[in-house]
Amino acid sequence: MQPSHLRGSRRDIGLEHGRAHAPLIHASIDVYDRLFQDFVGLDWEQARREAERFGAMIEKRFPAILEEMAGIAEGAGLTFADILTLNCRSEISLTRASGGCSAFALERGGNQWLAQNWDWRADQLDNVVALHIEGDDAAPLVSIGEAGMVAKIGMNAHGIGVCLNAIRSRTCGEGLPIHMALRKILESPDPASARAVATDSRVCSPAHFLVASGDGQAAGLEVNPGEPGVLGPRGGAVTHTNHLYAAAVTCRIEDFPRPDSHPRLERLDTLLGGLAESAPASEAALFEILADHDNHPQSICRHFNPDQPADERMETLFAVVMNLTERRLTLRHGKPCEATEGLTLTLPLGQERRATQ
Repeated sequence: MQPSHLRGSRRDIGLEHGRAHAPLIHASIDVYDRLFQDFVGLDWEQARREAERFGAMIEKRFPAILEEMAGIAEGAGLTFADILTLNCRSEISLTRASGGCSAFALERGGNQWLAQNWDWRADQLDNVVALHIEGDDAAPLVSIGEAGMVAKIGMNAHGIGVCLNAIRSRTCGEGLPIHMALRKILESPDPASARAVATDSRVCSPAHFLVASGDGQAAGLEVNPGEPGVLGPRGGAVTHTNHLYAAAVTCRIEDFPRPDSHPRLERLDTLLGGLAESAPASEAALFEILADHDNHPQSICRHFNPDQPADERMETLFAVVMNLTERRLTLRHGKPCEATEGLTLTLPLGQERRATQ
């Protein structure tokens, strides 16, 4: 996989995104058309109408991203409604369809690490893209996600990084849709601004955002339309899978996690607890954790399991390890136990100052 380097105005970035990945964006729409029908009984046209209600929320909280989304649509030969629907896929489907994903932040040896597996339907594997964005009005950033979507997992030149864990819940209220909120975090200049996306803009449906910075700060934010739950580091680590556990959130919001969520969290805690606090970490060691198969099929690295119900058959589609202190992101596309070579993207230190002058 080669990264797409997108530069310029919001419209320029969107146009280049749409042109570079038009076939994959169309394929993503086909995937979500099937998913919406499978899980919530909506065809694509019905889903487009469902997505319309999020437009005003975005206009209020992050209007600049609408111009970029319009550019993606134009570049890919689609309508704005198509791209809006694709970017609101979590809000439309997560009442039933919840992904996997195991994520952790780790501070070791003066370096802040952020890592996760992204688990989802296997038919979306080939629609994963790496975006390196240098916009006119924000610091450079890199994002690994799905073609046609404005962001998912990544970091920026300020050393701010974010990971995502899906939460299955029937809650949906006022706020930014999940993937727009992730992009706003990736444009944040500092940890306070990143957390303000959760506390001020709010996120209209529950999810977990694991936010960290190159200076050693990390927090898990169980976002929702209300006040987020905040999870601080223990032994230098923050871990999360796909269930809510901050007391401030669980008393207000009901979630419906898959059976594997609790075992994966326990395994993450065990593996990270086995790393000596005085020892430096490395990409190789953290990818080993993401490739763990203990308690298969409820393992951190997820494989196809025909014995599971169809809606439980999520697989690991990529793994990401970020060294935020050194502004380095390494991607393994596919299962981390099988993909031994990765794509590495770096953002030079000091680049954020040039971008925001």
